Amino acid sequence: MSKLVIEGLGRVFPGVRGGAPVTALQPTDLVVADNEFVTILGPSGCGKSTLLRIVAGLDRPSSGRVVLDGREISGPGPDRGMVFQSYTLFPWLTIAENIAFGLLEKGLGAAETRAIVAAYVDKVGLRGFENHWPKQLSGGMQQRTAIARALANDPAILLLDEPFGALDNQTRALMQELLLGIWERERKTVLFVTHDIEEAIFVGSRCLVMSARPGRVKADIPIPLPHPRHYTMKTSPDFSALKARLTEEIRAEAVLAAAH
Repeated sequence: MSKLVIEGLGRVFPGVRGGAPVTALQPTDLVVADNEFVTILGPSGCGKSTLLRIVAGLDRPSSGRVVLDGREISGPGPDRGMVFQSYTLFPWLTIAENIAFGLLEKGLGAAETRAIVAAYVDKVGLRGFENHWPKQLSGGMQQRTAIARALANDPAILLLDEPFGALDNQTRALMQELLLGIWERERKTVLFVTHDIEEAIFVGSRCLVMSARPGRVKADIPIPLPHPRHYTMKTSPDFSALKARLTEEIRAEAVLAAAH
């Protein structure tokens, strides 16, 4: 079981050069159940990435706490796998070595590590590229490696911060299907930040809409679309209705953010 509980989580950043402090995240409560794929939408600067970084243990809250599987989070740990928008691979390691990094840090033996790496190389479609360097791969292939590296470590929860934001539209669509296919098979608990409304609907089982800064969860919308999902469902009436609702929610917050 991988239940995430966020209680009264807030983040205030000190003012710059004597300026007023900036509230990035209002006290927020949230529960993410085991195996849920939760997407987070909101205007720029609304605290989406701040929330994710606190869950990852990369930032500390100003108030409240995060509890994963009954344990309060106080820093980074192998129970959380993080994938960023930028390609955060180690350039001096091959693709296989990047995927194996966390396994070796945990002290797994060479044979078991090779087996797990081979399995995830296959799952993300990188067979034949195991011995390439990151700079030899496209952006999409580098993100496949980053996802494989995060999943190979068998985290309790996978955290993704705009993971496909730097990719072209076609590659982005293929990566959405890849990630969703892995989730449909493995049912990991996922928290996924995105600016893309269609993406949030297509991959998510539930979508949180955040308000303009200071951020708070203003809407919690279930995505009751059937699985397995295929890109053709993006033209269905149910998908279009969800897109219209989320577009209005986001537009209202974007207008508010621009006014301030």
